[in-house]
Amino acid sequence: MKVIRAKTAGFCFGVKRAVDIVYEQLDKHKGKTIYTFGSIIHNEEVVKDLTKKGVIVVRTEEELSKITDGVVIIRSHGVKREIYELLEKAKGVILVDATCPDVRRIHRIVEQESEKETAIIIIGDIIHPEVQGILGWIKGQAMVIKTPEEARKVKLSEDKPVVIVAQTTFNYKKFKELVEILLEKRYDISVLNTICNATRKRQEEAFQIAEQSEAMIVIGDKHSSNTQKLFEICQQACKATYYIQTLADLDLNQLGSVETVGITAGASTPNNIIEEVQNNVRVIF
Repeated sequence: MKVIRAKTAGFCFGVKRAVDIVYEQLDKHKGKTIYTFGSIIHNEEVVKDLTKKGVIVVRTEEELSKITDGVVIIRSHGVKREIYELLEKAKGVILVDATCPDVRRIHRIVEQESEKETAIIIIGDIIHPEVQGILGWIKGQAMVIKTPEEARKVKLSEDKPVVIVAQTTFNYKKFKELVEILLEKRYDISVLNTICNATRKRQEEAFQIAEQSEAMIVIGDKHSSNTQKLFEICQQACKATYYIQTLADLDLNQLGSVETVGITAGASTPNNIIEEVQNNVRVIF
């Protein structure tokens, strides 16, 4: 009987940095109200703990505009330019940016390219907050595509340069597939693979472990884009793949007859949750 835990499971650099920033601000500004614009990361357990410590999650621009004092932290997914401008006008507000550096790099790319009137294509999920933030740095129009069908429908003007970027947590294999379709339309497209290295390595390792396992457990928040993609990838190699948020979601009886179980987790999953699952899976063996 064997349990294989992915080395890449759990917090990535950008997520750890963002969470650490919130706790640092709680210590640094005792007595001040600490706000995050949106959930700092996509993990309910982390957000619950921060809420217990007094952190307030602000969901809308209208709520944000009413804040006149305290500390406002930009979430790891990043936000559009207008949010910075709004907060910079609020004189009593301390602005702290916890945007993942990989996401900020994309903001700079699309801002600079759109200033040159380059056509921007974002490969990602249009409803994801990271993509919404990226769109907010583009001066002009942009296309967001997620599926091969959408890629085939794209029409490109011959008199405009084109740059492709990707949501940092997008499925790397699907990204390559969509790029191939787009390159059939024009040869002179600049492709910038902005999927972060941690995401790519996590996806590759998860697939390799799933291939070796009779059952695969993927741990992460139900709203976590990168965890959803890990689940899809693992399912391709191991049909008995289970997506859970915490140990409470796992039926250990389902694992009773298997000899090898693989475990991976999304970039927003705390280590203590991963260890709790791993320890309890080991007990049944």
